[in-house]
Amino acid sequence: MKNSMPHKDFSHRLLVDKLSIKTGMRVAALGIADIGFLEDRTTDLSTRLRKDCDVVLLSVENTAGLSRIPACVKSLKPAGGLWIVYPKGRKDITEAQVMEAGLGTGLVDNKVCSFSATHTALRFVLRVKDRPPGQRPAVSA
Repeated sequence: MKNSMPHKDFSHRLLVDKLSIKTGMRVAALGIADIGFLEDRTTDLSTRLRKDCDVVLLSVENTAGLSRIPACVKSLKPAGGLWIVYPKGRKDITEAQVMEAGLGTGLVDNKVCSFSATHTALRFVLRVKDRPPGQRPAVSA
């Protein structure tokens, strides 16, 4: 049986929406060349790591950059997300390497998006079961 659901096209969405960045979130953008797209959404924006971030964007150009992931994880709120932005279609840094590095810190991947024509972004979060009780999403009855 053919799926009759139409394909959803998210290509028209703004990058800040693809990254699920909401008004007022605390964001750290590391190595992101142009953070202007974030400035309209949040005033709590830094290019350095700090505590209790809702979102951390980490741009890496090679596997050496993946060594920064543990520090990024420590700066996240329990329900926060770490986006790793990496080059598309290169053999020296692959999705598998990014995935392995993120999963190796105890996080789980849950979203991917096109960051630009040349870069992809992969989001990692703390598993719900590993979050403190007050930081878990409500369960519908």
